[in-house]
Amino acid sequence: MTGGTAELIFSPVPRVFLGMGFFIFTGRSGHDERKISAGAAMVPAAGKMNARNINHRPEKGEYTMKTNLKKVFALIFAVMFVFCFAACGEKKAPVIGISQYGEHESLDNCREGFLQGLKDAGLVEGTDYTIDYQNAGFDDNITKQIAESFSANNVALMCGIATNSATACYAAAENKDIPVIFTAITDPVQAKLDTGNVTGTSDKLAVEGQLELIRALQPEAKTIGILYTTSEPNSISAIAEYEEKAPAYGFTIEAVGVTAQSEVVQACDTLLARGVDCMSNLTDNNVVGVLPAILEKTNAKSIPVYGSEIEQVKKGCVASIGIDYYELGRQTGQMAAKVLKGEATCEEMPYETISEYGLYVNYTALTEMGLTLPEDYAPRAIDANA
Repeated sequence: MTGGTAELIFSPVPRVFLGMGFFIFTGRSGHDERKISAGAAMVPAAGKMNARNINHRPEKGEYTMKTNLKKVFALIFAVMFVFCFAACGEKKAPVIGISQYGEHESLDNCREGFLQGLKDAGLVEGTDYTIDYQNAGFDDNITKQIAESFSANNVALMCGIATNSATACYAAAENKDIPVIFTAITDPVQAKLDTGNVTGTSDKLAVEGQLELIRALQPEAKTIGILYTTSEPNSISAIAEYEEKAPAYGFTIEAVGVTAQSEVVQACDTLLARGVDCMSNLTDNNVVGVLPAILEKTNAKSIPVYGSEIEQVKKGCVASIGIDYYELGRQTGQMAAKVLKGEATCEEMPYETISEYGLYVNYTALTEMGLTLPEDYAPRAIDANA
């Protein structure tokens, strides 16, 4: 039985309290008083104890003291019993397990936006939900461990931030049918997160908008360099789209793949050696994680780097037609709230994408590269460092 009363009475701790209460109120351990008297009668007559010792009755003062002690212990017992009952009947808030693939500004903004989205939906942390936040440090083995831990603990919902974390969460949750919400995934279909008890938000790049921006800022440019991780479905999908659409804008794509973050800086040297006119950054976590080192090398060669979202532009990319990851996370949190409230299931909510992209500009970086923002772009430009 799992009901409140039955659980309280038959659980071990309350049984102890009930036993203590019986002793306090009766003054006996539960044995028959007559058995005690019978035992006393068996004491040999030659012993120091006599009938008067055995049948001794307490004096009035001694009786009063014992009575008061009983009342004190009875009060303590009552208080402990009430607290025990309250603890047994207490309802725990559902746990949301958040698995973030690694730590950098874009993914951090996703997480903060996700929490804000829950609040926007009227949910209160500590009452309506609690958070178990784990960071994988860009380690795929750890993403699996985190997801399996969430599953073992039967969390109410998992949130995977970035593809590797989201796919690990879905794999661990599928057998238990735990809902999974993802964010910061470019291509949910490529990641096989478009069916089942899973949904979320996509950070699909505005590839055509980015190509238009690069052409407007660099009319003579011919080759765009891109760094990407060969195991990230997001990046593979984005590279394919760039290669498909770049010729229409007069560009060719020079892409260099890496298998780990430690290879990114060397891959950057390879791109620069091939004579690219600029570089366009994806939302690739391994690449974004070492963006300052990339910018140090490209700035030395006067090669502009275009970002894919506002945080990359803040760090020194010249401009971006991209997204605000805080708002993306916020949109995701509102979807999660619907699941927690029982208003919708993941299956009933198709994954969502950002419909409007922002134009983020780092005017200092533009000037250092000798670039000027065209007048038709200026009205909608957002200063990333404002």
